[in-house]
Amino acid sequence: MSFVQVKNLQRRLDNLSCEATQELDRACGHELWRNLGFDAFDGLEDAERRARANYYYGQLQTVNELLEALG
Repeated sequence: MSFVQVKNLQRRLDNLSCEATQELDRACGHELWRNLGFDAFDGLEDAERRARANYYYGQLQTVNELLEALG
């Protein structure tokens, strides 16, 4: 992969990370999930919000792993 391709990939991953973070804030109604992690979603009574939070948390974890691998 060229330097330009890596930078473009990092930019796209950063965009996905921002989207996931915003959606998690919306789904949870607060930013406590940033400190509590996955456990913050267990308290959500609305199944749709819980499912959305789980989806975006998985997306965020994947993005973080890819960014870490890229260095």
